[in-house]
Amino acid sequence: MIRRRAFMGGTLALGASACLPPDQSPLGRLTAKLRIAEAAANGMLGAEIYDTATGYCVGLNRDRRFGHCSSFKLSLAAMVLARNAAGQDSLDRRVTWTRDALMSVSPFTTERLGEGATLLELAEAVQKFSDNAAANILLREVGGPQAMTGFWRSIGDETSRLDRMEPALNNVPITEVRDTTTPSAMARTVAKIAFGDVLPASEQSMLRQWMTDTSTGMRRVRAGLPDEWRSGDKTGTSIWPGMGSLYVDIGFVEPEKHPPITFATYFRARETHKGIDPTSETALARVGEIIADFARRDRILPF
Repeated sequence: MIRRRAFMGGTLALGASACLPPDQSPLGRLTAKLRIAEAAANGMLGAEIYDTATGYCVGLNRDRRFGHCSSFKLSLAAMVLARNAAGQDSLDRRVTWTRDALMSVSPFTTERLGEGATLLELAEAVQKFSDNAAANILLREVGGPQAMTGFWRSIGDETSRLDRMEPALNNVPITEVRDTTTPSAMARTVAKIAFGDVLPASEQSMLRQWMTDTSTGMRRVRAGLPDEWRSGDKTGTSIWPGMGSLYVDIGFVEPEKHPPITFATYFRARETHKGIDPTSETALARVGEIIADFARRDRILPF
């Protein structure tokens, strides 16, 4: 379950019936903590914690597919900024929409109905307020869900995909492939968007600030982090009837005296909740505690 940027030699061939002792390496112990967090919440936890400087990572169910829910909006905002930087569009371009475009969780677009907004304002609204109508409007302006998938491919993410618009993209039963990603892929995509060369420095800094200003994740991964560490995220939640409930949190952490860390976390509960479930959010908050442990161990002992 543990990957490194380069293969480390010295493997030991074991028979199929051999008894394997618990992995007592630093990463092995962190993986065990992720399993404990999963078991305590009585669901499926998908997680990837990624060191942007070294490539060291630890995860659980890291290659399983989970729905994006609203977390794709981080990448959508990044794509709008990247298109502006490449001269393909302008952040100052103003667009309008009709009342028919509005839906639940559309605070900004409801307020600006009739007046419209710039692409920059819509990008900020999808990230900070998870405005669903703004997401559909931006998808319409950039070429639809297939353009979102194309953006991921252009930055080296061969896994993530978007196939539908809001709200249909939230219907992601466990066998669904559409509108999904994996923890492993998304943690690296967040690293490329937030700290790589996908965006110019000014746009990248602005996007990280939007992530920091986003408040929807304060009871998820960020709840388990030290208060003095800067962090930012984008959440997503689906309680679609018949598919259970899915809680998502992706983002970054800047620990003191440590390179930035990115994360992608997904918790699938067995029940379809009527509202936000504290136990499910606690599972993601425990990942925050493990991220803190990951950063501290890296300072003390190389993996």
